[in-house]
This record gives sequence, structure tokens and C-alpha cells, in this order.
Amino acid sequence: MEFKSGIEPTEKYCSMETMNGALKLVRDVMLAKKGETVVVTCDSSGDRRVAEAIGDAAYAIGAKPIVLYYPTPAKTFASEMPAHMAAATANADVWIEIAYATVMHSQTWRDAMEKGCRYINLTGMDVMMLVNCIERIDYDMVVELGRHFQEILGKANKVEVKNSSGTNLVAYNQGRKIRLSGEKATKKGYPIMLAGQVSWCPIEETINGTVVFDAAVFPPAQLGIIKEPIALEIEKGVIQSISGGREAKIFETWLKSFNDPNMFRLAHYSLGFNPGVNAPTGRIVEDERIFGCIEFGFGSQGKQIMGKCWSAASHTDGVTLNPTILLDGSVFEENGIYKDPKAVEICKKMNIPGY
Repeated sequence: MEFKSGIEPTEKYCSMETMNGALKLVRDVMLAKKGETVVVTCDSSGDRRVAEAIGDAAYAIGAKPIVLYYPTPAKTFASEMPAHMAAATANADVWIEIAYATVMHSQTWRDAMEKGCRYINLTGMDVMMLVNCIERIDYDMVVELGRHFQEILGKANKVEVKNSSGTNLVAYNQGRKIRLSGEKATKKGYPIMLAGQVSWCPIEETINGTVVFDAAVFPPAQLGIIKEPIALEIEKGVIQSISGGREAKIFETWLKSFNDPNMFRLAHYSLGFNPGVNAPTGRIVEDERIFGCIEFGFGSQGKQIMGKCWSAASHTDGVTLNPTILLDGSVFEENGIYKDPKAVEICKKMNIPGY
């Protein structure tokens, strides 16, 4: 039984499944080999059970694990680790990050990428995220679905996104490439994410309309699962206005606090399709992979997105549920259910409800 609060009732909750998930992560996703150095980083807000299980799994396959714990930084994005620990990540073969305040896009992270580290961002991963999103899913089949989405989206030009909460967004890809972030660690110096996500950015100046977050937003840290929709009016890829209730005001105040116009730029679209996530949890790595959702990022746009690429003071992600997506006028997804024939076939094989 999973408790909706996300807090497991005992210290050893799902301990066997956790160990199996950690082994699957280290061996089958990160492709760690005997003799390689596997560094696990976890801040004081992270789940030490997961960090220790990953370290144990790395040791079990003959790798050399290093598990690092440190205080949670105040900055939740592109935060820096203590300098004496950064030396370990800079020389790692494999780096698995589960810290709540992610180091991704920091100088420490860039140094490790430049040296060819195989890195995965699993920000805030706790026991149930590991069990639901890695241990219990057919990882290879989720990657296969992602490859198909990468192909079909890469062929599309006009992308229309709508949903019952009021989202109504139109943009044009014009040949932009699609990133499968949730894949296996086959490339050195190339960061990957948890399975169940493809990301891209249409030509930024062609993005116009309304985005409504109706599931989750993070950061700011005061949000997470949201109670009221947050509506963003977008013109040429930039937020013009934000409306909604109390949470919309928190979000707007947070964006403005950086005094950085790049925080209002739409950085990416992402499709979520991890079978282990069917509702918001308040943990953004899961929330942006709710099966059938679409997620939008604002702020920094990394080069992995293959868009214009720019820096901003921070980055935020918001989730939109049950979208209807049209690609060049053809229905790709309707109310959160994929209509593309090959996608339907793969979903049936994975026993996804509704297929």
C-alpha cells in the first residue's frame, strides 16, 4: 500500500523492492561496470535509504561506490556542493544524484559533464519513487515508447495543446529536434533523467496562447501539488501575465523576485509517460512524468533541449493534465489518452489503464 502523503510507515518500508530497484538503476540504467567509480549524492532533505541502497547495489556488482551526504542548500536549482565533495563527482564514472536541491547546471555539474561522467538527475527520489518509477516498470518498453514519441514529434511542424482547464497553445517546431531525456546512460558527458519523458522547444517566437498548470509546480518550494489552476498568457514564447488564486500570486512573485526577464521565457515542452505515476505526488521528478501529461518549463534553457539556449537565474516546471495534442492537425493525444496507433500498441503491452 502506498500512502498518499508520500511518507512510508516504517524505516524498512518496501526494503526488498528498494534494493531490487537500486540494482536495476545501477546495472541496467546507468550501465555501471565492475571497477567503475559510482558516486551517489544526497542532501539532508533526501532519502538516505535510497542513497544507501544505490551504494550497496554498486558494490554488489563490483563497482566502487562513494555515497556523499551534505546539508540542503537554500538554492534548489543549480546549487553547489561543498568543494571537497565536488572533487569526487568530477572524477566519477557514474554520478547518481538524489539530492532535493539539485546540482544540475552548476559549475560542479558542468565540470563532471566535461570530464565524461555518466549522470542521472533523480532529484528528491524517495523509496516509493524508486519502486514505482524504476523497479516496477518495464524500463526498456518505456524507452521504446519515448523513441517513438521522439520520432513522431520530430516529423511534426504545427503543435497545438489544449485541455479542459483552459490550456490553448499553438507553436511550430520547424525542424527542431526532440530530446529523449529518459533513456539509458550510453553516452559519456551526457546527462539523463528518469524514464518517461521527451522534451523539446518549438521555435520560441512561434509559441502563443495560454498554458494552465492544473497539477503541480516546482519551484517555488511553497507550491508542489496545486489546489487552484495557474494560467499563463504566452506571447512569442514569453509570459505576459499570470492569473489565478493565491498560488498563482506565489508563483508570479517568485518569478519576479529574480529580476531576470529570462525567467519568463518558455524553455521547453515535455511529455510525461512513466507508468509508475498516475497522479501528482508533490515530487516534481514524478509529477512531470504523470502518464499522459504535458509539462512546461520556464527559465534556463540548457543546450540539451537544442533550442536557442540561454541562462536564467533559475528554472521552474509546471504540469498540465489530460491534454489534447494535435500534430499538424491530426490528433496525437486526446484528453490524456494517446491516439497514435503505435503508441496505443505499446501502451497495451504495458497494461496501461485505458488502453
